[in-house]
Formats: sequence, C-alpha cells, structure tokens
Amino acid sequence: MTMVGINESVKRREDPRLISGQGKYVDDIRLPGLLHLSLVRSPHAHARIKRIDVSRAAKHPGVVAVFTGADLQEQLGSLPAGWVVPDLKQPKHPPLAVDKVRYVGDAVAAVVADDPYIAADAARLVRVTYEALPGIVDAEKATKRGAPILHEGKADQGGAPNNVAFDWEVNGGDYAAARKKAEVVVKERIINQRLIPNAMEPRGVVAQYEPASGQLTMWTSTQIPHLLRLLFALVTGHPEHKLRVIAPDDGGAFGSKLYIYAEEVITGIIAKHIGRPVKWIEGRQENYLATTHGRDHITDVEICGDKDGTITGISCSVHANLGAYLSTFAPLIPTILFGIMLVGVYKLSNIQCKVRGAFTNTTPVDAYRGAGRPEATYLVERMVDRFADAVGRDPVFVRRKNMIPAFKNGREVATGVKYDSGDYKKALAMALDMVDYRQFKAEQRAARKEGRLLGIGFSTYIEICGMAPSAVAASLGAGAGLWESSLVRVHPTGKVTVFTGTSPHGQGHYTSMSQIVSSQLGIPMEDVEVVHGDTSAQQFGTGTFGSRSVVVGGSALYMSLQKVKNKARKIAAHQMGVPEKQVEFASGRFVVEDVPDKSMSFPDVALQAYHAKNLPRGMEPGLEAVSFFDPENFTWPFGCHVAIVEIDPATGEVKLKRYVAVDDVGKVINPMIVDGMVHGGVAQGVGQALVEQAVYSPDGQLLSGSMMDYAVPTAEMFPVFETARTETPSPTNPLGVKGAGETGTIAASPAVINAVVDALSHLGVTHVDMPATSEKIWRTIQDAKSRRRNGRKR
Repeated sequence: MTMVGINESVKRREDPRLISGQGKYVDDIRLPGLLHLSLVRSPHAHARIKRIDVSRAAKHPGVVAVFTGADLQEQLGSLPAGWVVPDLKQPKHPPLAVDKVRYVGDAVAAVVADDPYIAADAARLVRVTYEALPGIVDAEKATKRGAPILHEGKADQGGAPNNVAFDWEVNGGDYAAARKKAEVVVKERIINQRLIPNAMEPRGVVAQYEPASGQLTMWTSTQIPHLLRLLFALVTGHPEHKLRVIAPDDGGAFGSKLYIYAEEVITGIIAKHIGRPVKWIEGRQENYLATTHGRDHITDVEICGDKDGTITGISCSVHANLGAYLSTFAPLIPTILFGIMLVGVYKLSNIQCKVRGAFTNTTPVDAYRGAGRPEATYLVERMVDRFADAVGRDPVFVRRKNMIPAFKNGREVATGVKYDSGDYKKALAMALDMVDYRQFKAEQRAARKEGRLLGIGFSTYIEICGMAPSAVAASLGAGAGLWESSLVRVHPTGKVTVFTGTSPHGQGHYTSMSQIVSSQLGIPMEDVEVVHGDTSAQQFGTGTFGSRSVVVGGSALYMSLQKVKNKARKIAAHQMGVPEKQVEFASGRFVVEDVPDKSMSFPDVALQAYHAKNLPRGMEPGLEAVSFFDPENFTWPFGCHVAIVEIDPATGEVKLKRYVAVDDVGKVINPMIVDGMVHGGVAQGVGQALVEQAVYSPDGQLLSGSMMDYAVPTAEMFPVFETARTETPSPTNPLGVKGAGETGTIAASPAVINAVVDALSHLGVTHVDMPATSEKIWRTIQDAKSRRRNGRKR
C-alpha cells in the first residue's frame, strides 16, 4: 500500500490496465442490435449540390437506411461557435451539408447498415451531382477582392462578406511612437504552417436511444463530456437531462476532441430516428479530412529597439485560417490565446496586434496542443533572435537584458493581463549551465573551420494555462464557465471516491488526483478511486484542455478535501471529548495535541460519520463534500528550452544533437508524469519545426491526406531529452501549480528553428520557415552561397 505526497514520482495507476489490453475505447462498445454508420464525403472543396441519388445504396443488402442533409435538416440543426469575439460572422454549419459543400470531406449523406464494411460499400453507391465552384485555401488571398465566397449573403443574414470571420486587435502602449524613436526596426514575414493532429485513436461515436424513457446515451471520444451534452442539447433540442455522454478510455486528443463534431450529432439523431444503437468509427484518412487541423497563420511582424539590445516594441498583422466553418473554439485560438501572449517574458511596453480570421475551402481549424500560444511564442522568440542579429548582439544577451525581473505576486503587462509569478532569468541561467554555452560556442567556431554546420537555439517562453475567472472569460467571448468541480465521497471504511469534472485522455489524472488525496488524507493511493467522463456519474464539469486539469480540477479537489478534513476533525474531537482546536491531523490520524496516545485514524472517523451514533449536535451523517473552483486569474508557466542541431551541408538534413528543457510549472504533483508531458510536447514541437505540414492544392485538395504524405516525428529523430525545473508557485490556486501539458510544444519549435538559423548564420541566413525539411535547407544553403558570391544577405 502506497502513501505518497506531492512532488513524488509514482508510476501511473492507469497503465497496467491500458498496456495489458484491458482498456475500453469507443470501438470496444458492443450493444445488441448495433448498426454501423458510414458517411459520404465531398470530393470537392467548393461545390453546389445539385442532386443526391441514394436509391442504389438503399437497396444494397444489409443497408438499413440512408439519409441526406435535406432529410434531417431540422433535427440536426447547426453547429455553433462556443467562443464569440466582437463582430464575429457565424454562418450556418449543417452537420450534413445542404445545397453546398465547402471543403473536401464535408459530409453530404449517411449510410446505416448491419456491418461497417457493408455501410462503407453502400456509401460508394450514393451518387451526388455537383456543380464545382472555384476554391480558395490561402487565408490572405481569401479576403482579397474577387476571391470565391464561401458563405454568401450579408453578415446579418448568415453570410461572411469577403470571407472575413472577424477582425480583432489588442494594443498596449504606443507602438507607433516606439517605432519612430527606435534605432533599429526588423521586419519579417513568418509562416506558421497548418498541422494535422495524429492521435493514436481517431474519433468515434456510439449512440443508443431508448424510446420508452426518451434517454439518449452517447459514448464518444471527447475531452468535454458535460459541455458536449450541453451543446448537443442546444443544437438538436434533445432534453439535456435525457442525454448521457460517456467518454471511455481515449487514445489521445491534443485538442482535436475538444468540440461538438458533426458526426456526434449525426450519430445521435440517426439512433433516435431508427430506434437502434448506431456506431461511427473514423478511419485514418477520414480523420485527416474531417478532424480539425491546427495553426495556419501568415504573419507580417516587426520588432523595434535600440542598438544596445533594448527591445521597445513588437507589432504584427496576422491572417488566421479558420477553414470552411467555425469550429467550437476557433475564434479564441488566434485572438485571446495568441495576442495577449506577445509580451513573452520581456519588458515590452508597446504592443500592436491585428488578427483577421478568414474562411477558406479547407478543413476547419481549431485548438491543437498549445493552441495560439505556440504561434505567439514562435513569433516572439524568432523576432528576438532576428533583433539580436540586427544589432550584432548575442541572443542570450538580448534575452537577459530585456527579461522581466523576478516577482511572486503578480505583474501586469502591456497586453492588459497579469502574470502570476515568475523568475525567468533563473530558468535561463540553469539552461545555460546545463548546455555549457561557452563550451558550445568554442565547439561551434572549431566546427565551422572544418565546414560543419552546428547551431544552438533558445526559446525563453511563457504560456497561459487554467483560463479564468469565468466572468472575465465570458466578457472575452466564452460561452461556458471555466471553473471546475470535484466531489469527494469517503466511504464508511475510509476508502475514497473522487468524482471529477475533468476528462483525461492520457495525462495521468487517475494517478495525480490519487496523490493529492493521499497527501491530504494520509491514506494509500490504492484506497482512492477516481471517476470521470460520465455525465450521469458525476456533477457538471468543464473538461480537460489548456493544461487546466490539475490547476483548476486539482484545486477543486483540494478544496473538497479540506471540507472533508474539517468535518472529520469535528467528529474526531467530539468522539475523543476534547475541543476541536486541540485536534491535529497528520499521517492519516487525528491526534490530541500533547496527548499522542489519544488519537483516531481517518477510517475510524469515517465509520463514525456513517454510524451516526455519536455525532456533534446538528451535524448530518456521512462524509463527503463538493467544490467548484473558479480561479482568480490564469496561471503562467515558463521556462527556457535549448536545441543544438547539426546540418549536413551536402543534403540539408537537420540532426537534433541535444535538447535541454528547463520548465517552471509551479508546484509539481508527480515529476515523472510532468517529464513525460514535456517529452511528448517537445516531440510534437520538433515535428512542426522539422517535418510536419498539411499541404493543399490551390483548388482545395488535401495533398498530405495520409501518413504516406504527412510526416510525423519518429523516435530516431530525437536525442535523450535533458530536463530540469525551477519552482515558482502560482498564487492563484491553493496547490501552487501552473500546468505542464503543453510546455514542450510551445517552446520546442522556436528553439529548433533558432538553432537551424544559427547554424547557417555565417552564410548570411536570417530566417527559415517551418518545416526545415532537408530539401528546404539544402536549397537555402545553395541560395546563401549564391548570394554570398553576389554580395547579398538574407
């Protein structure tokens, strides 16, 4: 039996079940009379639907029903945006397209059959007559005069003139004045390419309807079971209290399962219509078309300052690609989560940021691990290096010179937000020591004499986690509260069940929350059960995203545990006949002060709470408590990541030689779990830097539509990660935690690209867009050599 505290590395309690094949995922759900759903998807990026002939499919043996968008238009409703920025254009988003398709993969018909293979075969028999229309895939070009319009009509009639979804901005200080006074201004156009999430388990839904009770049960791979239930009720009109959403084991998400999807609505409504359970399981190529993508920014940015290395301002104009429709949180990602991050860890008092969200004939874009914060960090950290190069200073010198001094209880910055706590120079100093910066610079000089291309890159990042409070979030556009809930139920024998509103998909919540309980109640982790992901089993909760689960959900748990301990202390004092103030609780026992022999164990007190024979006057029996925690502010993890690369001059191949990550995530519950999160995040960030890119043809065909064409990082790309931490507790929550799930992804891409550019800097290279593929770097080297011969620099 294991009693553990905070900041102890404990193997994950979830893992034995999962790695032994005993996990239960959506596709493992088997129900009597189960039917299978296959969707007919548009091969065109933009087209009018002239006719849909389902007759051959309907007659195919084993087919139970075929539906088009016109058949179910009223029942399916329109998928909403869950975050609304000012003047947002919100065109209708029918789960099954009606009249028009707007991206390759837009669903136009649904085939239901006894077998998944029969359903897929019959779907190919559906004949759709299209009138192809011109498409547009570039966010900047989409808003130009003459571009094809995705959503016709005036804005107040559901249209999006010029394909503009919104124009948003944030400003701080006076950038124009700072620029005018600056001795140096550096400009760059930076592309943050589109990415495709690649969770091990694609999405899936099983829906079962019971006509007698009106109860609809849905098993789905989601990060937000309670919010999904609410959204489904609002979209379809199905009574919320008659809908149960269950999130079983989930094979990863990275933000891609954070929304209400068309397939969830389609499956649920068809199950109601037919009266039998229906399953839809996404294929991998279908996943590339139908599951949200991430990133996709075109940014013109400039940074200004003085020749001594002082940075005085940064300005950017962003074209953010939203895809064909607004996904649930799409308006949030390139606005709030991007714009307010542009100060970074620096004393920047002048900020100017304009973002234009554009509709294009591509898969909708929404949150992908980091969600807006990687885009902002990449912009800031690349431009700090560009500025350092322009003023002839070492990038470490420029970072250190401009860093915000250490603080513990809040620091307001130019974008109007308040950082919670930070000691940025300490993280930088630790990373420099770990990498031995002076020694590396000597090695780099020697390598260049040999014709070798060595480079080092830094990323001194900050990020937003645990978005809150709910009132502020609502004023910024949130359609739901951002608090979290936890119920702690102590059983008569002292065992504990935790009901949490968070919904994990690989983070290790079962272990982390068990540790919090064990540390507070002094009971073994094995005596703790954690229940999540079932709207009928626990109180309403917000879900898991934005590195919020321990920050907000763990804090709600901590509050409930304090309530439980307080009630238990009253019972123990009453049982032992002493004043409550004389009773201390430590190591799972209530002990009378100065009388160590007089004590009661936590299980003994729990039994008395239920026996109810001798409770304090007026006290209710039982021992449980529920809490809803709404933080007063975001949390702001930070750190310094360092990448060392070597480039093969003959092939352009970039080899990652070392990777050092120093993170400050506040207090740490389980260091082993945090290390794992950092490792995985770094892998994804390096993947974007070096190999990943979703590519569309000009007419909207996804050219990187499978793993044959879309490169994901592999183990051979990575050295052993070297991790360390500083600790600056957050004052915004009782645990002092900040969040750790996205740090690696946010920090890694700029660190790697800064290293690539550093390796090529002596050739006159000042910027390389991601991904830094072998071909791109080889061409960059050749172009740089040509420019040097001709006396030019880039």
